[in-house]
Amino acid sequence: MGDAVRPLVAVVDYGIGNLRSAEKALQHVGADARLTTDPELVASAAGVVVPGVGNFGRCAAALRSSGLEPVVRRAGCSARDGSGVPFLGICIGMQLLFEASDESPDEPGLGILPGRVRELPADVKRPQMQWNRLHLADPGAPLWQGLPPDPWVYFVHSYAAEAGPNAAAATCEYGGSVVSAVSVGSLAAMQFHPEKSGTNGLQILTNFVDSCRTAGSAAG
Repeated sequence: MGDAVRPLVAVVDYGIGNLRSAEKALQHVGADARLTTDPELVASAAGVVVPGVGNFGRCAAALRSSGLEPVVRRAGCSARDGSGVPFLGICIGMQLLFEASDESPDEPGLGILPGRVRELPADVKRPQMQWNRLHLADPGAPLWQGLPPDPWVYFVHSYAAEAGPNAAAATCEYGGSVVSAVSVGSLAAMQFHPEKSGTNGLQILTNFVDSCRTAGSAAG
């Protein structure tokens, strides 16, 4: 695959989480994915990815300390409004899009999406560390192209976002219905790890990279 069809995807490097594995998976499915601390590269990329694992508060603080929070917020808000390039949050990268988390009440999120991140129910094992089935709100949506019905994906988390029905793109069952992905405009995010979800995860990342390629072609 030539460089001309490999869209530049900025993987935001704020020093915490599954940054390198997300970068490698995106490269594998055809992106010119670059782990970066450069705000200008984030602002000029054909797509933006914010991964993350661990504690909400530490990740939020690290993102602020990195100096990348303003450009990430701008990119996320533009994507949400449908006027920016595709944006993807993964795991804590999804949770950071919301206003706050019960895990770290004193650390604000980005506030790109309304709502709060809550702990999983007390009657289930925490974290949810397993494969689970997704229930897709719209199986025909571009993000889910090529997936089988109720695809299996891999989760590692103790908290999950509360999102309105218009934003929830997928749920799973774990002590009740758990929001597993959101999609608004050209912004998408997922609580599970596509880079650890085998063929299904790679298909989702392929769909995201395809959307970046399309956006880049339209801009050009």
